[in-house]
Amino acid sequence: MLPCVTASSGSGARVGVPCESRDGERRVALVPKVVEKLVKRGLQVVVESGAGVGALVPDQLFTDAGATLGDPWDTDVVVKVAPPTDDEIGRMRRDALLIGFLDPLSDPEIAGKLREAGVTAFAMESIPRISRAQSMDALSSQANVSGYKAVLLAADRATRFFPMLTTAAGTVKPATALVLGVGVAGLQALATAKRLGARTTGYDVRPDVADQVRSLGANWLDLGIEAAGEGGYARELTEDERAEQQQRLTDAITGFDVVITTALVPGRKAPTLVTAEAVKGMRAGSVIVDLAGETGGNCELTEPGEVVVRNDVTIAAPLNLPASMPEHASELYARNVTALLELMVGDDGGLAPDWEDEVLARSCVTRDQASDQASDQASDQEGKDG
Repeated sequence: MLPCVTASSGSGARVGVPCESRDGERRVALVPKVVEKLVKRGLQVVVESGAGVGALVPDQLFTDAGATLGDPWDTDVVVKVAPPTDDEIGRMRRDALLIGFLDPLSDPEIAGKLREAGVTAFAMESIPRISRAQSMDALSSQANVSGYKAVLLAADRATRFFPMLTTAAGTVKPATALVLGVGVAGLQALATAKRLGARTTGYDVRPDVADQVRSLGANWLDLGIEAAGEGGYARELTEDERAEQQQRLTDAITGFDVVITTALVPGRKAPTLVTAEAVKGMRAGSVIVDLAGETGGNCELTEPGEVVVRNDVTIAAPLNLPASMPEHASELYARNVTALLELMVGDDGGLAPDWEDEVLARSCVTRDQASDQASDQASDQEGKDG
């Protein structure tokens, strides 16, 4: 086990929780429940005043849990939600650890900036999807929020009921909902739409998820195209496969009242699944909620961050949807961060990451080798002195 950094003096490593600076970001990296847990482990938690305001967590709850209010950047570990800005990177100590969403595939420059600043950084989206790391899987925890909220947005924008209603005035048929891409967000969307009474159908290029779709009471849309990839993601389709998929989807999509898209390929532009032709063929009053807006969108007519109406079809592409439910999104994310952080903490509350641990090795995007060498040399000298 190689120590990465040396904790500052005190009962243990100091963990900083800053205010999030990204526009619209209401989540906070740690919540009082996990702060109390970390303090019991011997760590010191420093929270910037107002860090929890967006998630409706006042400073008093943090201090009641054992945290102190102060400068979160002058700490051994900084935990964030959104990637740090250049100014925030400059405020960190040279031997510090950073944990958060860093988007290393879409923004490769951030790794160089962190490396130059001497910061050892762990990207939450790079945590391997293995059994022992499930408690740290922030992508999944936040995708659950997105899938749930997407259906509520669709129901709000729809001109028709989701459930079947039988009234004195007659019976209203249930809405039909299609979810394209059935990872965590897609499965949650299917489950939520089903609870609201819609007739649901799921589609994915990974055929192995068909049973999961059916287990939620949804139908499986089989287009005859498979593209299972590594790590639970779909691989990128070939040009011929993409053309065939789009034509088959175009024919299928026109029969649904609601379409929710969640398809992503890590580090690449989101694949186009819903063409302008498909939108034109949908019934007036139908709704598309595109959860891939931040990487271009799955719908050809998507305008990221906007709600537009094309051919009497509403197309919504919300950005950073988990931030719209900051209370539970923060709670889930904080548990993910804490589970990762606990892998790095020794019995005395000091930091001692094991670089042979698969989770740490694969989630680390920058590492301060100089700090490692200095720590190793100090350990060697202590051994000689002893």
